[in-house]
Amino acid sequence: MEQKYDGKLCFDTENKWVEAYLPSEYPQNHASNLLELSTGDLLCTWFSGTQEGISDISIYLSRLNRKSDLWTKPIKMSADPDRSEQNPVLFEDENEKLWLLYTAQKFGNQDTAIVRYRTSLDHGYTWSKIEALFDEPGTFIRQPITVLKNGDWLLPIFRCATKSGEKWIGDHDTSAVKISGDKGITWSEYTIPDSVGCVHMCVNAVADGSLVALYRSRWADHIYRSTSMDGRTWTVPEKIALPNNNSSIQSIVLQDGAIALVFNNISSAESTDRRASLYDEIEDETVFDKERNLPQDVPMDKLGRKAVWGTPRAPMTIALSEDNGKTWPYIRNIQLGDGKCMSNNSREKKNREFSYPSIKQTKNGKLHVTFTYFRQTIKYVQLDESWIKNK
Repeated sequence: MEQKYDGKLCFDTENKWVEAYLPSEYPQNHASNLLELSTGDLLCTWFSGTQEGISDISIYLSRLNRKSDLWTKPIKMSADPDRSEQNPVLFEDENEKLWLLYTAQKFGNQDTAIVRYRTSLDHGYTWSKIEALFDEPGTFIRQPITVLKNGDWLLPIFRCATKSGEKWIGDHDTSAVKISGDKGITWSEYTIPDSVGCVHMCVNAVADGSLVALYRSRWADHIYRSTSMDGRTWTVPEKIALPNNNSSIQSIVLQDGAIALVFNNISSAESTDRRASLYDEIEDETVFDKERNLPQDVPMDKLGRKAVWGTPRAPMTIALSEDNGKTWPYIRNIQLGDGKCMSNNSREKKNREFSYPSIKQTKNGKLHVTFTYFRQTIKYVQLDESWIKNK
């Protein structure tokens, strides 16, 4: 029976969890992020339109009210006719001011991306005008803000760089963090050392007072890990045992101190599927060098590796670590499938990926996960931490 993408919560008797498929009026839906508000409502934001990289891609927002069993019809949060607006994240500060941040890029060129934002003072019902947060080309985000012990805000970013005359394919991407000590008015940047190929940095504030970061790999080999005591100085990212397929991950610290991670449990070593780049299906348009990130010294991988695209994006998997991300004794699949992602064409329903997860733990202890479902909708799952351990 065909799934109904209507946002209605239902109980899955086989998996013993609550799930829903979020509503959308557009063929492509991708890159969700979750947030529990201080009111107890859940928000989910993602991008939607015809196809990633095209300028009709905009940011949308849906709400699951605290006492409701229905995700609301998503509202459109951005509409730049000249840019593809992607990778939204949400953050509620200590004064209950809600922030929506997202990227905005020229046609299929991530090295032109800038970061924009808008805010809400009434829990997301009305919003301020859209403004630029970071206007340096090639600045991308995927993960939300972390509040440090001293109250500073830390926002992970990654830099998408290219050489003049080359189209962006991800070979030169590096990670950094932006830190603000004045509630987002001004920001300082700190580079992650030797981070070429390590992106989508997930920052976890763990029980010993340190920070543990986990990264997606452009090389589609492993998830990488680095640490910091202050958020400004980081160790070099090193691979851990878990695989990565050059697709997004997300992690959080749970109430009991464990780290929960959602990811695709596969690497390029397990598949021969390859494509040229993320945007190889859409026809390129002229982008002037002044609009792109063209550093004088383009970051290069020390081992000469190139970004790998096309590795299947499935299964969707959740894992737990009880030693700050060093080992992962509990691993369980949420969604199985072939994960074929050789096409991003959602109008013809060619894409079969489960990808780009988000995970949050609400005040009642429940875990909430969203992820891209065939690029046709965002799937939502609510489960208990014990489910991960009870295979």
